[in-house]
Amino acid sequence: MTPATKKKIAIGAGILVALLAIGLGVFLAKRQELLDYALQQVKVKAERKYPVTLALGPARFTDLNTVQVAGMSLVPKGDPTDTLMRARLMTVSLSVKSLFAGRPVFSNLEISDARFTARKTAAGTDNYSFLYKKKGTQPAVPRDTTKGTNYGLLANQLLEASFDNVPGEADFQNFLVTYDSPRHRARIVMPRLSIEDGDIQGQLTAVIDSVENRVGVQGHIEPGDYALNAEVFGLDRRPVTLPYVQRRYGARVQFDTLRFSISDKDLDDDELTVRGTASAANFIVNHPKLSDRDVRFPRGGIDFAARLGQAFAALEKGTKVTLNRMEFYPVMSVRKLPLNQRVVGRRINGVRNRREMLAGLQVKADIESAETPANTFFAALPEGMFNTLEGMQGSGTLTYRMHLDLDMNKVDSLEFSSGLTPKNFRITRMGAEDLNKLNQEFIYTAYNDKGDSIKAFAVGPSNPKFVAYDDVANYLKAAIMTAEDPRFLTHKGFMEKAFVKSAIQNIKEKRFARGGSTISMQLVKNVFLTRQKTVTRKIEEALIVWLLENTRLVSKERMFEVYLNIIEWGPKIYGATEAAQFYFDKQPANLNLSESLYMASIIPRPKYYQNSFNQYGEMRSSSRYFHRLIADLMLRKGLISEDARNSLSYSLSFPGRAHSSIFRAVRDTVRAFQPADSTQFEPLNLIDLLGGMPDEGVNATAPAPPGGNPNPAPKP
Repeated sequence: MTPATKKKIAIGAGILVALLAIGLGVFLAKRQELLDYALQQVKVKAERKYPVTLALGPARFTDLNTVQVAGMSLVPKGDPTDTLMRARLMTVSLSVKSLFAGRPVFSNLEISDARFTARKTAAGTDNYSFLYKKKGTQPAVPRDTTKGTNYGLLANQLLEASFDNVPGEADFQNFLVTYDSPRHRARIVMPRLSIEDGDIQGQLTAVIDSVENRVGVQGHIEPGDYALNAEVFGLDRRPVTLPYVQRRYGARVQFDTLRFSISDKDLDDDELTVRGTASAANFIVNHPKLSDRDVRFPRGGIDFAARLGQAFAALEKGTKVTLNRMEFYPVMSVRKLPLNQRVVGRRINGVRNRREMLAGLQVKADIESAETPANTFFAALPEGMFNTLEGMQGSGTLTYRMHLDLDMNKVDSLEFSSGLTPKNFRITRMGAEDLNKLNQEFIYTAYNDKGDSIKAFAVGPSNPKFVAYDDVANYLKAAIMTAEDPRFLTHKGFMEKAFVKSAIQNIKEKRFARGGSTISMQLVKNVFLTRQKTVTRKIEEALIVWLLENTRLVSKERMFEVYLNIIEWGPKIYGATEAAQFYFDKQPANLNLSESLYMASIIPRPKYYQNSFNQYGEMRSSSRYFHRLIADLMLRKGLISEDARNSLSYSLSFPGRAHSSIFRAVRDTVRAFQPADSTQFEPLNLIDLLGGMPDEGVNATAPAPPGGNPNPAPKP
């Protein structure tokens, strides 16, 4: 190559390099100019979409397609001092091609040292709700006081706002979220939370209403399909505790791991249907009205099809609930009735009556389990809820069904039924408590309402005060069965009508005002359970009763015999022998009709045994009513003769030790410990007798207590 040629090549290369340098300089200058313009368009678009002022710091390219923004703030309009969000540094990926095409596409958002500060005032105003109330695209869900809130539209709005604001790629580092309102405070610190190709990974420390949790989060999200799979779990082997329910309801609810998914949502005719799953490991609930200890569900989950609409929410057919390996299929709905149909409570001292808070609700539920092997059924029972049955095994299968229809505006129309259907079922091994102990002598311990033991004694022949079934006056047995449980000899542990009426009264009074217990239930409660009035104790009681009655572990006669020997008949007075001697200085076999009716009348409130009489020894009107009613029912059922009924006396003498406390000479002393006459007795089950025997007419007869003449001759 000649020197001239080499010189030409060198000059050409220099010109090319110069042109490339000039072109690159122009590209870089133009790129920065386009970037500044694109960010300005982002600001304009955000401020057009939301009532905010968006401030972005200086931006620059750090490589070919990575942009770094030095600072960002988001301030709601109307209060320039109220910064909703602030970040020290933001990094995004920007497609250069899209930038020059005038339609910049940002991705891979990274935010460092950010703070999101949400506030709500006592007046109800806030600085964040605009995020899910998009201007011009999604109007706020209207509040119709006659039809109620449309929960379908509201939930759809929240879901779409949440999914639409999830970036495809994101990495948040050192992110602080705070929330302050008159009722709640929250502080969430996220060292890192990332979204990459839809995969979510992160950790956070949350302090909400003084409840602290360290939580890990992982999962996958597809915002365009409204699909989500997420898992929340406690770090450092510590459970996650739900904060709101603890403060609002006084309940502790916690879990080790919670999995949640949404697979589909469909809005049709203003009704939203959402399908998905939820499951929890080591789910624990603790509330004093639920149980005196933790109720633990080792494994449980739900595949749900939920439908929400105008003032209602429902679980549709196809929903499945799993406890361990036992499956239930619930169909449930909760509807808030229109205001003009609601029973509005009064205001007392400016506070609305609590009854109004529930009035207007309509709850319907039908739950059915799969036919379940007995051991699977027992293994599915929550820990801490059925302590006496832990470890029990059986053969055969069990199927559970429950029906509920409750209208809080028409509480008296309550429908409720619940039951187990056995198939070749039998118990093969007892649990923590041997239910067979009722068939043999055992030590019974009596407790007071506070749970303190009062006395212990043997229920069997070794106790001189033990009285056999056949050695108790038929008058007493018939009076107790008639007053406490008229179908004891024929039912299988439960009187559904009595239970429903008890539930109606309890709902109306917002407390356990009435038990509705059968003799079988009272026996189980006294022998196997505590006296605490909790939901789980009542459920455990029902299951034990079902096992006793449906497997024929104990005869009716033996159950009633034990019952007569352990029930309380006055302060520290237990069993028929002690009671007969305490009141009448007699043996139980020698009680007459009037004495038997008196003893039956005080079983519901044994500590107020004096209340049948005034200070002059005259029987009060409420006591006379009780005696007449029970005696008439006994006559109708053929348990006493007409002569015995006609000779019924309301004058009783008490030669036993009870005499001095029943008859007082000083009127003021009597009034000091006696409630009003109208509340001396609670013969609520008597109403059930009148309404619960449709097959027992005036001339009908019922089986007499086993082992005795249905019409015994009265004894003095």
